[in-house]
Amino acid sequence: MNIQQKSYHIPYKHGHLHLRQIVPVQADMSKPPILMLHGAMSNGRVFYSDSGKGLGCYLADAGYVVYVLDTQGRGLSEPKLARGFKFGQGEVIREQLPLIQQYILSLHPKATTVHWCAHSWGGVLMASALARYEDLQQSVASLVTFGSKRRIEVKSLQKWLTVDLVWNNIAPFIAWKSGYLPADKLKMGMDNESRSSLRQTIEWVRGQWVDSDDGFDYGYAAKQANWPKSWFIAGKGDKVLGNPADVERMIKECHIQQVDYTLLSKKQGFRHDYDHGGMLTHKDAVEDHFPRVRDWYRSFNG
Repeated sequence: MNIQQKSYHIPYKHGHLHLRQIVPVQADMSKPPILMLHGAMSNGRVFYSDSGKGLGCYLADAGYVVYVLDTQGRGLSEPKLARGFKFGQGEVIREQLPLIQQYILSLHPKATTVHWCAHSWGGVLMASALARYEDLQQSVASLVTFGSKRRIEVKSLQKWLTVDLVWNNIAPFIAWKSGYLPADKLKMGMDNESRSSLRQTIEWVRGQWVDSDDGFDYGYAAKQANWPKSWFIAGKGDKVLGNPADVERMIKECHIQQVDYTLLSKKQGFRHDYDHGGMLTHKDAVEDHFPRVRDWYRSFNG
């Protein structure tokens, strides 16, 4: 792979946000770059590795400048989550994504837009920022999501165990005792969650798309938004966290004018019925559907 990686540390709330830059050796800085956002209990490593694995590295090797954000407290952003950490998903939507968008554009003075790409709950956060801010609607070139859903309405024993029992009840109790959810130590995910993020996620998965911090109605705003061209990708083997039926429900809720939907399944010609994480991490993804993602971006700017 002919790529280079470096880290930017953007000052934010008595700490910094970590932004990974992955670039081809011969980078064209005039083309719109790509910003990637992880989901809950995760961090930017779902998109890249030091050895060059992951969708972010794949797209950089194909000629795109890629940025991967670690939201506050996660990955290499500092300070790390600890007892007393008060911030939640609202700060990602209202502050961190707009801040990083402007920072990236400052690094690309010839580019006026940035492509957005997200995994899981990161897609909900990106969609929320887009619905809320008209300037982002103008400066985001496209939105691609993997396994992103706002509500989980699918009914199954696995859903009851994973969401209703563990996420909605056991996790908040652990977070109350610890001051945050130590998901990595409990092997529940790649990274930890703040009590605020956990509470707000539970509220949105259960009910209305409204900001608990200031009452902003994202559902209403989404109907009025000028959405960029979007692509929602789901995995047939994703039974709960990004169930295809719930992904399709989010598409309808967003009221996106130009939107594509792809189901990664054997029946649709893919090698596997991909699960929630496997859409990005399975070894076959590089030859299976990553080329389709590359071609999606090529359809915009060559």
